[in-house]
Amino acid sequence: MSRTDILMTAPMMPVVIETLDKAFTLHRLWEQDDREAFLETIGPRIRGIATSTLYGRLEASLLDRLPSVEIIASFGVGYDNVDAAEAARRGIVVTNTPGVLDDEVADLTIGLLLATLRKIPQADRYLREGQWLKAPFPLSATLRERKVGIVGLGRIGKAIARRLSGFDVGIAYHGRSRQPDVAYPYYPTVTDLAQASDVLIVITPGGPSTRHLIDAQVLQALGPNGVLINVARGSVVDEQALIEALRSGTILSAGLDVYEDEPRVPQELIAMEHVVLLPHVASGSVHTRKAMGKLVADNLIAWFDDKGPLTPVPETPYKGRVD
Repeated sequence: MSRTDILMTAPMMPVVIETLDKAFTLHRLWEQDDREAFLETIGPRIRGIATSTLYGRLEASLLDRLPSVEIIASFGVGYDNVDAAEAARRGIVVTNTPGVLDDEVADLTIGLLLATLRKIPQADRYLREGQWLKAPFPLSATLRERKVGIVGLGRIGKAIARRLSGFDVGIAYHGRSRQPDVAYPYYPTVTDLAQASDVLIVITPGGPSTRHLIDAQVLQALGPNGVLINVARGSVVDEQALIEALRSGTILSAGLDVYEDEPRVPQELIAMEHVVLLPHVASGSVHTRKAMGKLVADNLIAWFDDKGPLTPVPETPYKGRVD
């Protein structure tokens, strides 16, 4: 009996590759010397795709070459690397990896916030460069008595809020709508939230609907004592507006894990001493990445075992197979 053909678009963790290799005939797109010939001969047999937010967008032009695809399993809670609306139009189910990375991202967010306010990386460099021998490190800003606004109070946003509650700071949020079971103050616009906050943590999904949600107006509202933390998607922040706000003192500082054109980070940001920059590592522990990879494989295995997808995205809800 022939095995189901699955396509992996870019390298994933060995445990994911090994699991899918055992369950399916796994084709590695990045290893194909002649991609066009591969898609011409093997493309029509591919029934499932494993892809990742870490390696760029899965374009509709590729799906055109894979007419038998039934499911796209995406590595990451965000899935703006896949055009889910287009997948839905084609009758393809899209899955992501929610839940398993919430705590890891929330932990990193608090670490990034403290590192940005207390200048932890800068202090480390100061000591290593021998500067402490000459003078004490300058005093930093603080988390004390700050008001923290969270843009996007989903699962990860709530996990961040739970951690922040231990720091005895004010917490408010903005989202598409007020959540009836949430006691934190709600602001109907991001600008209103920024006006009421001096830390703005961005953890909203990416995609066209949130592109440049954090713009010059929002940064102006955040103010000269304000700190921006972005652990969402680089597209959510107008990067040039942020650079100008940091350069001019419109806001105090920023801690960033994501950028508009990853892995290319603007030299203007790299040159700034008052920002903290991370290379998109919010979920980047061995433990959590393994759990995410396992969920990618589990979604594909469940689908082809006729059990349905485990974590379909809202644009492609599963209503049972139509034969």
